[in-house]
Amino acid sequence: MNIKFLILILTVILAVSFDTEALSPHYYDHTCPNADQIVTNAVKKAMENDKTVPAALLRMHFHDCFVRGCDASVLLDSKGKNKAEKDGPPNISLHAFYVIDNAKKALEEQCPGVVSCADIVSLAARDAVALSGGPTWEVPKGRKDGRVSKAIETRQLPAPTFNISQLRQSFGQRGLSMHDLVVLSGGHTLGFAHCSSFQNRIQNFSTKKQVDPTLNPSFAASLKGICPAHNKAKNAGATMDASTTAFDNMYYKMLMQGQSLFSSDQALLTTHSTKKLVAKYASSMEEYERAFVKSMIKMSSISGNGNEVRLNCRRVR
Repeated sequence: MNIKFLILILTVILAVSFDTEALSPHYYDHTCPNADQIVTNAVKKAMENDKTVPAALLRMHFHDCFVRGCDASVLLDSKGKNKAEKDGPPNISLHAFYVIDNAKKALEEQCPGVVSCADIVSLAARDAVALSGGPTWEVPKGRKDGRVSKAIETRQLPAPTFNISQLRQSFGQRGLSMHDLVVLSGGHTLGFAHCSSFQNRIQNFSTKKQVDPTLNPSFAASLKGICPAHNKAKNAGATMDASTTAFDNMYYKMLMQGQSLFSSDQALLTTHSTKKLVAKYASSMEEYERAFVKSMIKMSSISGNGNEVRLNCRRVR
């Protein structure tokens, strides 16, 4: 049984490939030279009316790449008996799909049938970070859009309750290292978490402890105030760090002070190597930005199964 499981894991790891050679920042130089700017304009416009857009776009990209690779399968709508990824439990709270739709519409007007939805998602994630005060980078392009999207496959996404072993396995299966794990977790600097994502840390944590002892006591008390035991407020929750609309290294600083939300965040402090990286990025925004760009390019290059350019990002032809 163990041998079979090992073979399965190795098969998954070997199946992961990166499109780094096939992708290029210059992919649309001749066919759609203004592609980057068109997407940036769509993200900028959306941010003027909704400050939660950057966090939504960054999370959307992560959730897309972790299921079937970066192929925009997360954008497809459910149809008939097929329940799509966006309707899977971890993705119910995903939003801002309209930003991708608006960018696609503008691109189709200038360059019909050229720019893939998968590339738009990757570009929009970059813009979300840059327009929130974070680093910018040249996005390698040339991804193709997939035709398959299944809600059941969202079970593959790393959960906020994961421990370090589960996180290592989840990221490793996608060709990402423990370093990438720590760096990409820093994306939590943008955003908001619903009570259900961290309730396990503030209610009935264990048979002996009501609250996770690694949580700062006053921080835990404030979370319990927001999320009482029988919370019925659908949108109740907390921001991921104190500067939720700014891309910075505040996430790491708060993590070291016992003020993280997810068990998966706290898990980064449970091994010497990952804890050392957390401390490093808490003390240097410059180091963190440099590492984040590298890990984002690596993650966004996870090969998908796509082979077409969708004209409508929500449905296949």
